[in-house]
Amino acid sequence: MKKILLSTMLLCGAAMLGGCSDFFEVDTKNVLDDENYITEENEVYSGYIGLMTKMQAIGDKVIYLNELRGEMVKPTAFAPSELYSLYNYEDDLTGNSYADPAGYYELVNACNDYLRKLKAYKDSHTLNDSYYKSLVSSALRIKAWAFMTIAKTYGEVVWVDKPMTSLRDLSQFKTLNLDDAMAACKNLLDIGYDGVDGTYDISWQEWLDPSTAGTTDSPYRDWDNITPPYYAVYGEICLWLGKYQRCIDVILEHMNEIAYTTTSNAQYLRGRWLLGKYRDYWTDNTYYNYEVVSAISYDSNNRQTNSLLKHFDSDSPNKYWLAPSEAGMARFSDDTFTPLGTQEEDWRAGDTFAEQNGNWIISKFRAVGSSKPAYEDDVRVYTYRGADLYFMLAEAFNQLGKTEVVDALINNGLEYYKDEFEADADGVYSGTWNGFLPNWTSNKTNYLRGGSLEITTRSVNSVDLGIRGCTEKQIGARSFTGDKRANDEEILKEMMMEMSCEGKVYPAMIRMAKRYNDPSFMAQCIGEKYEETGNAAEIRAKIMNGDYFIKWDLDTDKK
Repeated sequence: MKKILLSTMLLCGAAMLGGCSDFFEVDTKNVLDDENYITEENEVYSGYIGLMTKMQAIGDKVIYLNELRGEMVKPTAFAPSELYSLYNYEDDLTGNSYADPAGYYELVNACNDYLRKLKAYKDSHTLNDSYYKSLVSSALRIKAWAFMTIAKTYGEVVWVDKPMTSLRDLSQFKTLNLDDAMAACKNLLDIGYDGVDGTYDISWQEWLDPSTAGTTDSPYRDWDNITPPYYAVYGEICLWLGKYQRCIDVILEHMNEIAYTTTSNAQYLRGRWLLGKYRDYWTDNTYYNYEVVSAISYDSNNRQTNSLLKHFDSDSPNKYWLAPSEAGMARFSDDTFTPLGTQEEDWRAGDTFAEQNGNWIISKFRAVGSSKPAYEDDVRVYTYRGADLYFMLAEAFNQLGKTEVVDALINNGLEYYKDEFEADADGVYSGTWNGFLPNWTSNKTNYLRGGSLEITTRSVNSVDLGIRGCTEKQIGARSFTGDKRANDEEILKEMMMEMSCEGKVYPAMIRMAKRYNDPSFMAQCIGEKYEETGNAAEIRAKIMNGDYFIKWDLDTDKK
């Protein structure tokens, strides 16, 4: 096994050090790789890297597709016509390279091909069972994420369940609507492939770089982050399907485990320290690790890149094709939209948009005044981050009528409700509150240390203060009542502050419009930016008619 690991490490090391490589060459021109690419055990792992490169190639695509039709982003005078076509919700997008879903189907197809060849290799060779399960499970989650992304973007999915030699073969598969696609994704992770479901984890760092296990020193940590974890993918699927308690259970189980095993800064927990690192989520390789759930990473030294800066930034050689709308920016200082308390604007405004070269730009992905040249900024694309988990939980708890929990997650954190937990005679807290452990708070609790329980408290800088961090940021709290629909609208408004320009708000709007069979709030918020271009009435009418999705003809026979 050591020989195999060493061989794999040498191959992967070449990928990291040798510039352009077979492993990280971002190229989706070929639907399938060579017929016999898994011939040795190290190629079992290198074949999986091929899936990651296809994720890199499409990582930024959904941001353009969702943000152009969403509430914040508009094309500039420099933008190509393809972007204006998306912005204007045009029905005929034939030949539009942005709208073409081929890259997503190539990723799905590569997953199918990899799973088939991996099983064939396992059936004829000796392959570590835990490695096999982890690789199968990881490929299943990538496949489910790709299908779910297609469904949210296009409103339907051609359900490709076996390898194709060409995308022309799509006609042989069924086309599922959004709801059926989500159910199929859940089924995919529940039943799995070859008796393996979607729950097994993979750690490239432990396998390929065991000398750095438990540290932040290995480049293979980025590989671990690329594969979306089960609790995030499955939690989102359950949210779309209305399985709210299951969504809560799968996400909270993981977050509670993290809260239980450390008393200092904990991944995902929105403490004072993490609230203060908001701008670093996209631009700093140290602090973002506390926010990352899964992210597609790039390394300009290895000729890996996406086009986010090309579109949003105005420093040469970038194109400045997309900009923040006036209506979108105004919301950050509108006290009726986001309660400001004693502040003049939301604390995330300056990290979301800024003035550069005389123009307003989206600065979230590259802070104005960055010391790196624009072409060297390795912008990562979050498939999920800690805020996603908070918002999914808030949305699910709201549907279960748990208003206090929604308030905690969005406004002031679990710390505000710390006295809701049970305490013994010694003042040690235990039990749960709506499924949360007291370890999210500054309560004296039992923590697991080295296999034994130790009574201690969480650091004051890392207790949970919620998404808004109202007390910490001296900002007003959103109002949550017994009105579930009004609460959902407040959750959406907060997403517009926290997750602006990340491609996450628009699908959430669709989900809530479907839930209440009424897209009026969606039409209202999105329509405001079109007041600037004079076609607000037309766009609002399209949204009210249910024309949410990208229209793309795959030339398939609907079966």
